[in-house]
Amino acid sequence: MDEELRSLTDRLRGEAGESPLFARLLATEDDEELTAVLAEAGHPLWARETAAFRLGCRGDRRAFEALVLLLNHRDPERCVSAAHALLLLSDPRTPRAAAALATNTLRTAYALHPVRLLTALRAPESVPALITTLDRLLSPAEPHWRVALACVEGLGALGDDRARPVLEAALPHPRLGAAAEEALRRLRAG
Repeated sequence: MDEELRSLTDRLRGEAGESPLFARLLATEDDEELTAVLAEAGHPLWARETAAFRLGCRGDRRAFEALVLLLNHRDPERCVSAAHALLLLSDPRTPRAAAALATNTLRTAYALHPVRLLTALRAPESVPALITTLDRLLSPAEPHWRVALACVEGLGALGDDRARPVLEAALPHPRLGAAAEEALRRLRAG
């Protein structure tokens, strides 16, 4: 069992309780059984998350919609699991979906994991979405500074010179300045 599946299993065991469905979803190698959990109404969130995670990690694109919904969940641990599965899924729709979640001004509180996923994907949508998100989060009193910090770090990792203006604008920000300086150093070195 890989580390991410072990983490998901440990986290969801309490939600699932003694349900025999939980053990079956973890053990099955039948993608149709997992897909049925996503398609049928009435399954609890833990069952849908388990099925989507397992399908996504196996490259089954039928998990895409459920994983995107989980990527935007209020529970950060669900977002981490969904991001991991989406990265392994390699669905061409993932960068666009992650960019839409990261740039949604109404969901900024939940944008941390879409931002990190965009960095890991290194897709054409990544840099523009991170620039857009960071640009609107540069107020010193911004409550979502962790999302802004993830944008700064992501832009540094991606090394695209289009990020230079927004990274320079982040330099005076008390919580972003050091990371922006490092990101700009990486741009100069790249």
